[in-house]
Amino acid sequence: MADSSFDIVSQLDRQEVDNAVNQAVKEVGQRYDFRGTGASLTLSGDEIVMTANAEERVLAVRDVLQTKLLRRGISLKAIEVGEPKQSGKEVRLAAALKEGISTEDAKKISKIIRDEGPKGVKAQIQGDELRVSSKSRDDLQGVIALLKGKDLEVALQFINYR
Repeated sequence: MADSSFDIVSQLDRQEVDNAVNQAVKEVGQRYDFRGTGASLTLSGDEIVMTANAEERVLAVRDVLQTKLLRRGISLKAIEVGEPKQSGKEVRLAAALKEGISTEDAKKISKIIRDEGPKGVKAQIQGDELRVSSKSRDDLQGVIALLKGKDLEVALQFINYR
C-alpha cells in the first residue's frame, strides 16, 4: 500500500489580508476617537505601515487591524509587528507579513513529529514547507492534532492531504 502524506506550510491569503486592511482603514476613518489624530494604514508589498500623531493612537490602530485580521481567519503569528517609532510629528508602526517556514522552525517541527508523534511517520523539509508521510492515515491525523496543540511561533496550514 502506498504512503499517505500531507504538506505543512505557512501561507497568507493575500486577498483576505487586503480585505482586512481595507476594513481597518474604513473603521479608522469613521471612528470618533481617531478624528484629528492623522491615523492611517497602508499596505505595500509585505508590510503594513500604521501612522498617527501619538503612540497610544498608533497602538489603537494596531488593535483595530489585529481584530480585522482575526475576523478574516488570519493568524496573528503571520504578522511581525515592530516597535512604534517617532518620525517628526507622527508615530509610525510597521508590521511585516511572514510567509513560509524557516529552516529553524522546520527543524523544530520535524523534531516534535519524531519525538512525540506516532512511530513510522516521516517528515521531510522541502524548501519552505514540510512533507509528512506515513502508511497510516490515522497517524497523520494524530500528527495534525499534535501540531495544532503545540504553541509554535509560526502559523501552520495543512494542505495536500492524500
